[in-house]
Amino acid sequence: MTSPLDPARLVEGLREQTAAFARAATGQDPATPVPTCPGWSLRTLVGHLGEEHRWAAELVRTGEPLPAPDPARADPGPPAGWAEWLYEGAEDLVRAIQNAGPDAAVQTFLGPRPAVFCLRRMVSDTCVHHYDAAAATDSTFELPDDLAADTISETLDLLTTPALAAARPGLARLPGHGQRIGLRPRTAEGWVITRTPGAPRWDRGPVEAEVVVSGATADLLLVLSRRLPPTSDRVTVTGDHALLHHWLAHTAL
Repeated sequence: MTSPLDPARLVEGLREQTAAFARAATGQDPATPVPTCPGWSLRTLVGHLGEEHRWAAELVRTGEPLPAPDPARADPGPPAGWAEWLYEGAEDLVRAIQNAGPDAAVQTFLGPRPAVFCLRRMVSDTCVHHYDAAAATDSTFELPDDLAADTISETLDLLTTPALAAARPGLARLPGHGQRIGLRPRTAEGWVITRTPGAPRWDRGPVEAEVVVSGATADLLLVLSRRLPPTSDRVTVTGDHALLHHWLAHTAL
């Protein structure tokens, strides 16, 4: 599905969230554990995000598929320079998108996609990893509603794409018999995931479902991305809790 955000807003969002991530991480102990990314240190998280931005930029520049970078091998340098290194990676991607154009054909892990697909994917990942860095360093996490909402939609796009399901065995357990999972934000239309027999699908609109998660848009994203447990007092879950837990257990990306 196409993002409702135009490329200019996605570029702005990438810069905003990269800067926020950098503020949370820069100057911190590189060995700090990241609770939301088990087994990762803060250095690994920083290296992952910076290398991922550079990898996406190279995908757009060449139009050809490239192996994803290994987080354990990324070298972001000394903590004092993390912010500059992260900014450079984000700007590398921005320049690649601007030079190629948002509609340029790129070979991605899901097959041919326009270049803006890579930009949107990186914005989504940066939003989620911003939370990871903030949680690890006890820093403030703020995410605008429009970016949170688009990251939810982009995540659901991935989870309901057959090409991804073929590569992620856990996703094969998501089809069902019409069961619905709803995400109901406070100030906008929600999301309804329907577990149909062939593959799950999702829609925006009024939320009527067997289980509904209600809360702020950013908190709904954190539940969907398994950063915030559905038992948190920041959200309310009504209906079939087991249906929600099954979905979350099999949607790790």
